[in-house]
Amino acid sequence: MPNLTLADLGSEIEANVRRALAEDIGQGDITAQLIPASRLAHASVITREPAVISGTRWVDAVFRQLDARVAVHWQVADGERVEADALLFHLQGPARALLTGERSALNFLQMLSGVATRCRHYADHVEGTGVKLLDTRKTIPGLRLAQKYAVTCGGCHNHRLGLYDAFLIKENHIAACGGIAAAVEAAHRIAPGKPVEVEVESLDELEQALQAAADIVMLDELSLEDMRTAVVLTAGRAKLEASGGVNDDNLRSVAETGVDYISIGALTKHVQAIDLSMRLRD
Repeated sequence: MPNLTLADLGSEIEANVRRALAEDIGQGDITAQLIPASRLAHASVITREPAVISGTRWVDAVFRQLDARVAVHWQVADGERVEADALLFHLQGPARALLTGERSALNFLQMLSGVATRCRHYADHVEGTGVKLLDTRKTIPGLRLAQKYAVTCGGCHNHRLGLYDAFLIKENHIAACGGIAAAVEAAHRIAPGKPVEVEVESLDELEQALQAAADIVMLDELSLEDMRTAVVLTAGRAKLEASGGVNDDNLRSVAETGVDYISIGALTKHVQAIDLSMRLRD
């Protein structure tokens, strides 16, 4: 499944920002009304900690939707690593708009940069192994595509976007369909051409999935020894994805088993926002 790019996200970004501004501003920013409407100002935004940046287009959209006179001057780009105290961007325009948009803009940037930073941390762990680290659907409601884009900024990759673009046949689906072979056959019949992935919990189930011509087989919490055996048994007949119980301590070992993919819910679920700061000046 291909990674999301900014070209895929134009209308999504605008919608994300409209919702965020409506949530924050409501009937109007009453505090901003303390400032004369004619007053112009400059502002600078820095990061207080090391980070991988993601979310620049969301920041642009915040200020564009608030007041087209605001100019955003970026000093960094999405995917770029920065150190603590690095200058991220300058703002110039009506003071009211700069202050009204501050929180929404920084919320997008701190959260998406948090995702990208965590993803780079994991990607660095497996450098040189050839494995691809995949995200999951464990995302913030309403911000899935934004988070999945941030995943790519951190050097990881996108799994399916939702329930509509690929099959992921798990234990309950298999039971309801009457077995792995029946489930895979039905999937190919329902949506020819859509990727079909089957989750297995043993080497016996792996063989059933391979016999059924699954495109991808997810190895759910198999031991490292069984993963290595699975790679040998599969011999390129399908892609193999390791999942479940992956953490800093065992990630490299899982990657070195020879699986094609490792999916990690923490890429989008265990996100710590990056600490950012904006300062206004005349």
